[in-house]
Amino acid sequence: NYGLDFLTRALAGAGYPVVSANVVKRLGSSPTADETLLPPYVILDRQITDGAGESHPIRIGVIGFVPPQIMNWDRAHLEGNVQTRDIVETARAWVPQMREAGADLVIALCHSGIGAADHEHGMENAAVPLAAVEGIDAILTGHSHLVFPGSSYEGWPGLDAAKGTLMGKPAVMAGFWGSHLGLIDLMLERDGAGWRIAASEVEARPIYRRNEDRSITALVDSVAPVLASVAPEHEATLAYVRRPVGRTDAPLHSYFALVADDPSVQIVSNAQTWYIAQMMQGTPHQGLPVLSAAAPFKAGGRGGPDYYTDMPAGDIAIRNVADLYLYPNTIRAVRITGAQLKDWLERSAGLFNRIEPGAQDAVLLNPDFPSYNFDVMDGVSYRIDLSQPSKFAADGALAAPGASRIVDLTYQGQPVDPAAEFIVATNNYRASGGGNFPGTGDTVVFEGPDTNRDVIVRYIVEKGTVSPRADGNWAFAPMEGTTVLFETGPAGTAYAAAVPNVRIEPAGPSDSGFARFRIRL
Repeated sequence: NYGLDFLTRALAGAGYPVVSANVVKRLGSSPTADETLLPPYVILDRQITDGAGESHPIRIGVIGFVPPQIMNWDRAHLEGNVQTRDIVETARAWVPQMREAGADLVIALCHSGIGAADHEHGMENAAVPLAAVEGIDAILTGHSHLVFPGSSYEGWPGLDAAKGTLMGKPAVMAGFWGSHLGLIDLMLERDGAGWRIAASEVEARPIYRRNEDRSITALVDSVAPVLASVAPEHEATLAYVRRPVGRTDAPLHSYFALVADDPSVQIVSNAQTWYIAQMMQGTPHQGLPVLSAAAPFKAGGRGGPDYYTDMPAGDIAIRNVADLYLYPNTIRAVRITGAQLKDWLERSAGLFNRIEPGAQDAVLLNPDFPSYNFDVMDGVSYRIDLSQPSKFAADGALAAPGASRIVDLTYQGQPVDPAAEFIVATNNYRASGGGNFPGTGDTVVFEGPDTNRDVIVRYIVEKGTVSPRADGNWAFAPMEGTTVLFETGPAGTAYAAAVPNVRIEPAGPSDSGFARFRIRL
């Protein structure tokens, strides 16, 4: 995310091998002829003690992979410097070479999620077809921020969600942000042909337990020497992030960011618009309307009922800005048409389930749609017609070409002309095609050196005091006699009455610690 020079300096201090097989500086005629950025694999010579107490040598091969989509997500840093290959294609080439080099076992470090069982060239979440590659014995996977083995993957083809296997091979995904320890335990046997796996057990061990009152109980002990070794840096970091940079005269929260215009998203949009409007001065794009696309990051979901922004009016510190904007994205601007703008919003509206007119307490939110893909477009006004199907599927593929959920789309009170042009402030992930949004990928007109988080800090410092109240520029289209349900954090109850353009009422607790609310459409 920070560029190859930074990466090289960081890896220079690593006291262990780092491997990556499918990021290359120069493509050869085949993966094994590539000039890779890092060694594609390593073979570790180790000793293993058997049940009788005798020691035996074993050679463990470790190979690494990343999604080819890094070329989109970090195009500014990578384009012209490296290229990527398909994960499975690369594995099929390198794994036999690892075996020929003497690897008794081959472990794949796969920063790629668990997705479809059938291989498609260039797929982002390729762990299942990767497991099918002959010669791979076990996989450590990730990227999707989920837990495997576990219920999240029950019924998926090509895997056993209880046993922890992909294509019959042991695999583990250990959550995110250190939430779990992934463990693969192999029972090995040695015969005349070498080592083989006789049995395996896979476990994702949680480091904490959430109690019925939503408190957290640690399931692991802290290690005092580790804590002491980083104490000076830890204290210095805390002092830095606690430093106020300005004030807000209104509370910032994200409890209703998925159902109404929201103050935590509004401040991000205000800052992005402020920054990009300045950057467009003196360019060929000067004078075009500047809009801003921003999505809620902390919106419950798998993070739990406390995973929301909730900041009272008062001082804003750098840590508060980091809470508003979790990721190290950098600021970008794209130039799009009114037609692309509408489709951008149609893609965002895939967050919502289709609601039949007259339905009572229908489930509003699609749990498979990540909140970071729910872009709210500031600078225009629009409504979302939930009676229509989503034009785009959860992965961004066109699903219903004739569908139109976005209605009454206006700019400064006038209908948006499909041929009109706009500048949209966004981030490098979205601008380079992340999320498969229409109007992104090849429309970038500005690449800023600043992170979106730093833009927010600079905006707050410039203004001194900010008023990030939601302006209510979007809402659901009315559906007489229809109600829907959604879940949010229980602490959101204090803010429900003040949410603009929507009638929200409590509907009782859920079984998972969230609070349930009803919207009368």
